[in-house]
Amino acid sequence: MKKYYELLKKLNNKAIKNGDVPISAIIVHQNKIIAKEYNRKYKNNDPFAHAEILAIKKASKVLKTPNLSECELYVTLLPCNMCKEVIKESKIKKVYYFINNNKEINYKVNYSKLVDENDYFSKELSDFFQQKR
Repeated sequence: MKKYYELLKKLNNKAIKNGDVPISAIIVHQNKIIAKEYNRKYKNNDPFAHAEILAIKKASKVLKTPNLSECELYVTLLPCNMCKEVIKESKIKKVYYFINNNKEINYKVNYSKLVDENDYFSKELSDFFQQKR
């Protein structure tokens, strides 16, 4: 655990040097670190460049699968809602974090459902999954 703690500190320092929020993440598979990342949101001008998401992408490439169910994630801050959804998609079952995330985003988004009279997209999606089974 001390090894992970020290590595997260080093990664946070890199984030600070790049002008980013000091949040970092490590993914461990079978007691081996397979991915390590820090926030690059401002450096890359990319709203998705959170440490957790970057680490998940890297781990998926290393293991050649989007299924990271045998991995653990260590992160300095409790993941935001976006990252939590990506963690779920990657099937990571255990996340360790050091500090709570009390930040609430007050930005409102207006979602509007469109009508597809031919039901094209629904049929396409259904057909795709039927062919997969």
